[in-house]
Amino acid sequence: MGRRIAFIGLGVMGSPMAGWLAKHGHLVTVYNRTTSVAQTWIDTYGGQIALTPAEAAKDAEFVLICVGNDNDVREVMSGDNGVFSAVTQGTVIIDHTTTSANLSEQLAAEALQHQCYFMDAPVSGGQQGAENGHLTVMCGGDEKIFERVSDTVRAYAKAVTLLGPVGSGQLCKMVNQICIAGVVQGLAEGLNFARRAGLDAYQVVDVISQGAAQSWQMENRYQTMLAGDYEHGFAVQWMRKDLAFALEEAERNGSVLPVTQLVDQFYAEVQEMGGDRWDTSSLLARLVPE
Repeated sequence: MGRRIAFIGLGVMGSPMAGWLAKHGHLVTVYNRTTSVAQTWIDTYGGQIALTPAEAAKDAEFVLICVGNDNDVREVMSGDNGVFSAVTQGTVIIDHTTTSANLSEQLAAEALQHQCYFMDAPVSGGQQGAENGHLTVMCGGDEKIFERVSDTVRAYAKAVTLLGPVGSGQLCKMVNQICIAGVVQGLAEGLNFARRAGLDAYQVVDVISQGAAQSWQMENRYQTMLAGDYEHGFAVQWMRKDLAFALEEAERNGSVLPVTQLVDQFYAEVQEMGGDRWDTSSLLARLVPE
């Protein structure tokens, strides 16, 4: 039987994720800051529109959140119109937003005061993964609550994993972004080197992608990178937000992240080029002469 689900945030990730829930027979009520976006979603998938996060959360078994940053999460959770003002006992709140681990811990504590539960569950896979229902979901929270929600989350995920207590999902996402940053920079440097060396970069990728250099970024981004097409995918501004969380946590736990720090600076240069909303693969753009 379908569950009563509130989905808050219908951006490039949230909209298809909520769509998969509707396709799997769940009763989905959506809230988006821009109501016209919610109406477009309803026209496609059915369900109901809520005018506030509180209205969406009322009587929901699960409240799923996919917004921009820490402040956005706080905004939809708190206040007279926030989720906490209307959530019912036993409801599970699942935050798919990439945030600080500290925020997850704070919201989990507040959820308990309202006799409900909170899980942090950031995702990886980008817009393409969300649209295809192939996201990777990294969860932090109680094991029994995870078992309760995991089948529902699999509507839009190829992998759903519990990493540990609340905050663990966000920490895992930081590791994910650290690794991606280095891979994308290496791919950008390699493609730039190939072209400057007089090689056919497409042929080069066709060859090296069959060996140890292969990566998701190489398979899914090399063509748009070589074409200089960055008006898609995961925006640089969001990557820098994520890397800031990782760098802050590294300072706290004593990790050394020299490559991550350097790539973050490179992304700052891309932003100065006007690439705030370009895909993260736009690291190549700063290596290409004007």
